[in-house]
Amino acid sequence: MNDDQLEQCALEYGQQLAFSIQSQPFGPDCEVFKVFDKVFMLIGAYSGKLLVTIKCEPEKSLEYQELYPSISAGYHMNKKHWISIASGHEITADLLQDLIKDSYDLVVGKLPLKDRKRIQNV
Repeated sequence: MNDDQLEQCALEYGQQLAFSIQSQPFGPDCEVFKVFDKVFMLIGAYSGKLLVTIKCEPEKSLEYQELYPSISAGYHMNKKHWISIASGHEITADLLQDLIKDSYDLVVGKLPLKDRKRIQNV
């Protein structure tokens, strides 16, 4: 997957998730996706390299970093709870969508019960 494919896939999938809001609080070069004001994904170019940064369980984070050369500790985020995904031949649309969905689910799981119920009813 190249940079354009990575960005397009992440944008399209992020926009499909229930109650997902896309904004640019850090300027036009960084797309931020939130669910009920909690960030689950950032898409932006850093030092000339496109990165999709998402939440991840710490155990899985280390595993993904070992398995996939294009996955690293979250850029400018808590390295234990976030990963960054760069373009690479081993990154597929299915893998990217699974990782974004896991990030979304982690954030949703920490929301108040009333908000989780609203999402479940969609």
